Amino acid sequence: MVDGKSAVEELGLNTLRNPSCSFWNGKRVLLTGHTGFKGSWLAWWLQRLGAEVTGIALPSLATPDLFTLLEIESLCESRFCDIRDSERLAEIIREADPEVVFHLAAQPLVRESYRDPLATFSTNIQGTVHVLEALRPLDSIHTVVAVTTDKVYKNLERVRAYVEGDELGGHDPYSASKAASELVIASYRDSFFAEKGVALASARAGNVIGGGDWSLDRLLPDAVRAWSSNQPLTVRRPGAVRPWQHVLEPVAGYLLLAEAMGEEPALAGPYNFGPMSEGVATVRDVVGMAQEFYGKGEVIWLEDESGPVETDFLSLDASAAKATLGVAPRWSLEEAVRRTIKWYRRQADGADARGLCRADLTGFELAVAGGSK
Repeated sequence: MVDGKSAVEELGLNTLRNPSCSFWNGKRVLLTGHTGFKGSWLAWWLQRLGAEVTGIALPSLATPDLFTLLEIESLCESRFCDIRDSERLAEIIREADPEVVFHLAAQPLVRESYRDPLATFSTNIQGTVHVLEALRPLDSIHTVVAVTTDKVYKNLERVRAYVEGDELGGHDPYSASKAASELVIASYRDSFFAEKGVALASARAGNVIGGGDWSLDRLLPDAVRAWSSNQPLTVRRPGAVRPWQHVLEPVAGYLLLAEAMGEEPALAGPYNFGPMSEGVATVRDVVGMAQEFYGKGEVIWLEDESGPVETDFLSLDASAAKATLGVAPRWSLEEAVRRTIKWYRRQADGADARGLCRADLTGFELAVAGGSK
């Protein structure tokens, strides 16, 4: 990573910057995991920026799902493939001949990783190897952003934010698999990509909320499912602290990271994307905000600590992304929860998901970095 101040000055970056149509228009972009929650938002935004997107993923398991509601399959070249199938994956990637790659495909759930550790490790570690190995011989590629998680850090239960140079680790299979994938990414960057002038970065984002996520074992989707059925929401570990942010925050970060590395490959490296300090809050706080904006909602609080081990305190220091890339959070936690609940309520009342996403994106693009609504 180059010196932050000089990079910002040299590239003309600032915290009000939005992804650039001039950079993305006509770019051949490969996006793995385009059927997922963040992947659907990213595919949709890339298409609006004029990129030519090829998506690789498994079909969505959620019902409903944002991929279908946004009609992503009609907006890109959509290919269904398991990234553990190295031969088929390499064939699709050769055909796509991408210039920029976003690797999001993963087994993304902590509790699912306890249920099926083999699939979690093989997808998140070996799948990442397969993607990077398929990219290695291509001459077209110049920028790769591989998305991991805020849970890649060794859990020391310290009440301080993790920085990119902190020790990696992971107790649960999901966290361990993502920490291992970080080692894979760093190895490919140092051993193969750097000498070719290809910029390879990892992106570590905090807990993401926003309209269109219907995955199980995620707080606000679980809340909306329960309350819309007049059922109580059961909450485990209400005192757990997490870095919460609206989905547009890290997605914008991924796009801006790719743009910056496209101009200056030496910016390659790991980056945290997290909220402002007040976005680091307990599960109880977030549920309370959701109840207020939903207008109702019974909650059953489970104080028992039995069950799979999970981190009690997790926070990210995203100052490197701000200093080096000009990326800073725009929406407060309250605003992120408000928009998320509003999205689900309006969609349930019959509003078109594309219009709801356009409204959020417009608000985000107009927001002054630092928390303006």
